Amino acid sequence: MSIFSFLKSNKATKPDLGGLKVDIHSHLIPGIDDGVQNMDECLTILKEMEHLGYQKVITTPHTMVGSYDNTPEIIYSGLEKVKTAVQKEGLNIEIEAATEYFLDESFMEKLDSGEKLMTFSGNHVLVETSFISPPPQLKEASFQLTMKGYKMVFAHPERYLYLIEDKVLLEELIDRDIIFQLNAVALTGCYSKPIQKFAEKLIDMKIPRLVGTDCHHMRHIDLLKEATMTKHWKRLLDLDLLNNSL
Repeated sequence: MSIFSFLKSNKATKPDLGGLKVDIHSHLIPGIDDGVQNMDECLTILKEMEHLGYQKVITTPHTMVGSYDNTPEIIYSGLEKVKTAVQKEGLNIEIEAATEYFLDESFMEKLDSGEKLMTFSGNHVLVETSFISPPPQLKEASFQLTMKGYKMVFAHPERYLYLIEDKVLLEELIDRDIIFQLNAVALTGCYSKPIQKFAEKLIDMKIPRLVGTDCHHMRHIDLLKEATMTKHWKRLLDLDLLNNSL
């Protein structure tokens, strides 16, 4: 292969976010969940994200009773440390924080009590569920969130095996005021081939309104780069995505 051919090939396979400027869904506050565990790892990832073209990252640590007992105080305290480190490092990327709530009885208690939830972009609340079975509170949670003025953002629906198997439930959720957030890395098959196929199906159905990295570590950045070279990446970006408005 000539040098010219090599450069042409390399240029053709360069990761391209296609104008995507904002990431929603990551785990980049060190040491408070299963994401990055130290500041050096956090900064390495943020540098790479800035290099790829991201201008803002809304990081979303887990809030899951018994596993990750995070509070707004814990998350915002960690966020301030990250912001300080980002400034010292001379990065231009903006970083904000919300949380990824696990939808269970504890989450419903927060709703019922009127506790103020952590949000992004004003009133958006990111929630996840078990991958295997739907929580009995799923429909009630979407209803209560809407009634209380929140917008429910459904984290990585392509990973929920119960949605793959239950077309009726999928249609019911699509008909509700729910924003579906797809994980870009799912397009690589890293979770499994069935999940990849379901992610592609959701894109073909024009369902996702947000796309996130769900970045926990540098391997997810490598997978993101792979995702930008899949056939469904451009189809995803052609959807009416909300990322750049956040």
